[in-house]
Parts: sequence; structure tokens; C-alpha cells
Amino acid sequence: MNELLQKLSFAVASGKINKASPFPTSMKGMDGADELCQQALEAGIKPETILNDSLITGMSIIGQKFSEGRAFIPEMLIAAKAMTAAMKHIKPYFASGEIKRRGIFVAGTVMGDLHDIGKNILAMTVEGAGWEVIDLGVDVKASQFMAEIEQHPDCVIGMSALLTTTMANMEKTVAEIKNRYPTNKIIVGGAPLTMEFCNKIGADFYSPSPQGAVEYLNNMAK
Repeated sequence: MNELLQKLSFAVASGKINKASPFPTSMKGMDGADELCQQALEAGIKPETILNDSLITGMSIIGQKFSEGRAFIPEMLIAAKAMTAAMKHIKPYFASGEIKRRGIFVAGTVMGDLHDIGKNILAMTVEGAGWEVIDLGVDVKASQFMAEIEQHPDCVIGMSALLTTTMANMEKTVAEIKNRYPTNKIIVGGAPLTMEFCNKIGADFYSPSPQGAVEYLNNMAK
């Protein structure tokens, strides 16, 4: 891999947002994802190559560590922020059509639940994997998800719940969506969830980590 791409991938996985960012301390004063992505583009590296070989690779590294219990929510969040800093340089190439979006992903925390850290990490990770993300925020009703399906018939829905008390709302929301749009895929996640619960409520996929959701989405897009 090109040395610049390796540096960018490492910056993303390490959560080095830009040169001014103090984290991680071992990279203090070094270029971060922001500067390295710009340098890669100026060096003539194709935007799609940067996306696939650096940004997605970097998030895969930290995602794998998270899955293995060697990284935690703060590390995932800072890595996602580093990836987002690089993505601002890549986004114009999606708009121009030089890079094709893999699909549309609609994210939201279910009605009654105001927790958004996990949902935010997922949204940023999915965007970094080449998907267009529509983030509905928190306390999202079934009607809001369905309104997006009406606008984007092929979209994938991603919903989270962090409280056991709002898992019931997730079940109702999934039922309402599937009753009206049975073919649209729904991914669920959140600390109290399990694959057993996912199957029980009729959702299509559950992942305890953002990386698992991205792998599922990318397999769909093939």
C-alpha cells in the first residue's frame, strides 16, 4: 500500500483527527486524517482508492479491536471523528459522481430513547464505508422512518435502543415498518439487544459493533 495511504489508515484507526488534535499523545504534532487525506488527493491518488484502502481499512481495524474487547466506545468515537475529518475531502467526489454511493442508510434511536452515542458512531462508520446516511436523531417514531422509505424506497433502516424500557418501542416500530414495507431491511443495535431479540421482533440483522453492520450492508450492496 502507498505509504501515504498507510499513514491515513493509521491516523483514522488511532483517532488522530488533525495536526492540532492532542489525541493520541504519541502522535502529538503529527498530521492527522484531515491533512493526510488532502495530501493523498494532491498526490493524485484516486478518491475511491483513499476511501477503500485508508478510511474503510482504518475503521475496520478499530472495529475489529472493539469486537474483541481491545477498544471501547471512546476509541470508536474518536476514530469515527477522524474518519469524518477525512471524509469532508471525499464528499465532493460523491456529489460529482466520481465515486458511487453504495446505498442509503437511515439511522435513528427509537421513540422514547434519547441516547445517541452508539447511533452516531454507527452513522459515521457507515458513511465512511461509502453509504449516504440520513440521521433522524433520537426519539424517532415509526412514521419518521417510513417517511424516509417513501422518499428512498431502497434504503436500509438502522435503529438503536439503549434502554430495556425502549426495546418494546423498537419492537412496535419494526412491526409497523415491516407491515407496510416488508422488503426493506432493518438493522438493530444497542447495549441490551441480542440476536435472539432481533429475530423475535422480525428485524433483519443485529450487530453488537458498527463493523458488523457495515459488513452486512456491504454484502447487500455487492
